[in-house]
Amino acid sequence: MFRPLELFIGLRYTRAKRRNQFISFISAVSIVCITVSVIALIAVMSVMNGFSYQMKTRILGAISHATISGIGQSMEDWPRALDIAQANPHVLGAAPYVEINALLQGRTAAPALARGIDPALEPKVVDLGQHMVRGSLDKLTPGSWNIVLGQDLATQLGVGVGDQVTMLVPELRATPFGGVPRLRGFHVVGTFSVGMEQFDSGLVLINIQDAEKLGSLSGPSGIRLKLDDLFNARPVAHELADKLGQIYQIRTWEQDNANLFSAISMEKKVMGIILSLIVLVAVINLVSMLMMLVTDKQADIAILRTLGATPRSVMGMFMVQGLLIGLVGIGFGVSLGSLLSWKLPAIVKWIEHVFHVQFLSPDVYYITEVPSRLEWADVGWVAVVTFAFSLFATLYPAWRASRTQPAQALRYE
Repeated sequence: MFRPLELFIGLRYTRAKRRNQFISFISAVSIVCITVSVIALIAVMSVMNGFSYQMKTRILGAISHATISGIGQSMEDWPRALDIAQANPHVLGAAPYVEINALLQGRTAAPALARGIDPALEPKVVDLGQHMVRGSLDKLTPGSWNIVLGQDLATQLGVGVGDQVTMLVPELRATPFGGVPRLRGFHVVGTFSVGMEQFDSGLVLINIQDAEKLGSLSGPSGIRLKLDDLFNARPVAHELADKLGQIYQIRTWEQDNANLFSAISMEKKVMGIILSLIVLVAVINLVSMLMMLVTDKQADIAILRTLGATPRSVMGMFMVQGLLIGLVGIGFGVSLGSLLSWKLPAIVKWIEHVFHVQFLSPDVYYITEVPSRLEWADVGWVAVVTFAFSLFATLYPAWRASRTQPAQALRYE
C-alpha cells in the first residue's frame, strides 16, 4: 500500500474522473483564479521595483551620493575638505561644484539651475557624460563661456548646438545707472538627456571657474561625493562630519529625496496588500469547491471511517487535494508572472506603437517608459502568501469531512 495513506487517497481523488462535473469545473476555476492573482501580484511588484530602481538610477545619474557644503554661498578652506573626503576609504570620487539659480534667454526664456563643474573631476562623481545627446563635457573649458543644456530645456528655449543663449543671474550689481542683474552670453556646445524631466528641462552645466566669476564667488559652493555603496551614505556622512567640523554641512541623496522614495516604498506595500485580496477571492472559490467535494464524497468518507481511518487521516486527504490545487495555481502563476514581468517593457512598447498611445507622459512622470524589475524575493513572498491562503482554505472543509458520521452518511445509500 502506498504510504502515507492520506497523500495516496488525496492524489487519487484529484486524478479520478468525478461524477459531478460541476466540481471539476470549480476546481479548474480555482486554479485559474489563483494563477491570475499570482501573475497580477508579481507583475505589479516588478513594475513598482522598476519604478524605484529607475528613479534611483536616474536621479543618482545627475546628483551625487553625498554633498559637502559650507555655511555661506562658498566653502571656506575647501581644499582641506576635499582632501579629508578623498582620504575616506568609502569615497570613490569627489568633485567641487557651484550652483546658481538663473534665467536663460534663447528664442524664449526659461528658469534653470546652472551648475558649475570641473569636466576632469565630474565623471568621477556622476555619469552625465554617458547621457550626452550631442557634444561633450570636455568643451566646458575655463574662460570659454560654453554651456551644456538639458535636451528638453534646449527645445523649450528653441536653441541647439552652436547657438547662443543669455544667462541672467538674479544678483544686482551697482552701476552708474543703478542696480542691474548680471548678464552673460554662452555658446551651446552640447545637450544631455537623463530621462527625468526634473533635470532634462531644468539643469545646465558650465565650467566651475566661469560660474564663480558669474556669481562673484571666491570658491566652490560645495563638494559632491561618490561612495562605494550608496546605501551606506548616512554612516559615511556622520564619519566625515566628525572630521570636518561644524563649519560644513553634509547631506546625502536619501535626505534630498527622502519623501520621493518613501512614497514609492509605501505605494508598493499598499498595492501588494490590496492585490492580495485577489488571492483571497481565489481562495474562496477553493473553499466552495472543497465543500462541494466533501458533500459528494460522504459515502466514501463513511466507508473509510468504518475501515479504520481516523478523523485526522480524513482531514489530511482533503487538505492534500486543496493544497495540490493551490500548488498548481502557484506554479503556473509564478512561471507566467515571471515571464510577463520580464517581457513587460517590450509588450508596453508594442501596445503604444500599435494603438498610438503613451502611458507615461514626460510632462507628468519622471520616466517615460514602463519599467519592470523582477526580484526573486518578491516572487517568493507572493508564493508563500498564496500557499498560506490555500492552506487556510483547506482547513474548514477538511475539518467538516473529518466530522462525518458513518452511520448517518450510509443510511440512505
